[in-house]
This record gives sequence, structure tokens and C-alpha cells, in this order.
Amino acid sequence: MKTLIKILIISILILFTTTQTIAQNVTKAHKDSLEIGVQKYYDVNLKTFQANSTIKDIDLIFELFTDDFTYVHPKYGGIYSRENLYNGYVRNQKNGAYNGEIVDIKIKNKIVGLNVVMVKRSYMLKNNGRIEEGEPQVTLFEFRKGKISKIFEYW
Repeated sequence: MKTLIKILIISILILFTTTQTIAQNVTKAHKDSLEIGVQKYYDVNLKTFQANSTIKDIDLIFELFTDDFTYVHPKYGGIYSRENLYNGYVRNQKNGAYNGEIVDIKIKNKIVGLNVVMVKRSYMLKNNGRIEEGEPQVTLFEFRKGKISKIFEYW
């Protein structure tokens, strides 16, 4: 009987340890996928901010979003639907706002949580032939099923 109890306890410990390891691996993989999603967002935005960008570049940004995506920026008017934000990108492109002034996006810090990533970043700006770091800005990304479902700007 004691041998059976020892075997049962060892089996439970092995199961618990294995489950913990698997759970940690899934968590790390999930964290990595969220960080990759944010990096893709910044990469395609940087490409869109250049003078030679196209509507296809804007479309690449919106492929990263859920169908019911929302963009929240209280300082600049509040809540924007996916359609409103898309139209704003297209309008900015047609008006020449994407002129290559933003030459890079410097990520200063990231905090990854359950389906969210908080990013502190600065734009690297071309100014009179020099590259200058812009003001730090904070953005929260919410994810659902591997896509960005909401962006909340805190600047």
C-alpha cells in the first residue's frame, strides 16, 4: 500500500511539473506573439510614414486589426472606428502628411500582459538634416485572437 501511495505521489508531482513547464512555454510563446504583433504594427506604420508610401502600405496596417478594431485617442478627438481611422490614414497620405519626417520608431520600454502590450516609444524625426528624438509617447495595444483589437493612446 505504501509503495502504491509513493507511486501515486510521484506521478502527481511529475504531472504537476510537466503541466507547469508547458504552461510557461505557452505563456512565453503568447508573449512573444504579442510583441511581434506590435513590432509589425510599428514597421508598417514607419513604411507608411515615408513620402513614397502607397495605399497598399496602409492596407498592411489594417490587416493587423480585428474587424471591430477601435482606436482611442482622447487628446485628438476620442474614439475612432476602423473605417474612420483608415480614412484618416488615406487622407493624410493624399495631403502629403507622410513625407519621411519620421525616420524610425524607438521602443523605450514594453510591458506585456494578458493579451495587452503597453509601449513607451519615441519617433525619431528628421529636422533640418539632423535626426532628433521626439517626445516619449505611451500606447496600449489590446489583442484578440492574434490581432490588434484596440489601440489606446496615452499622449
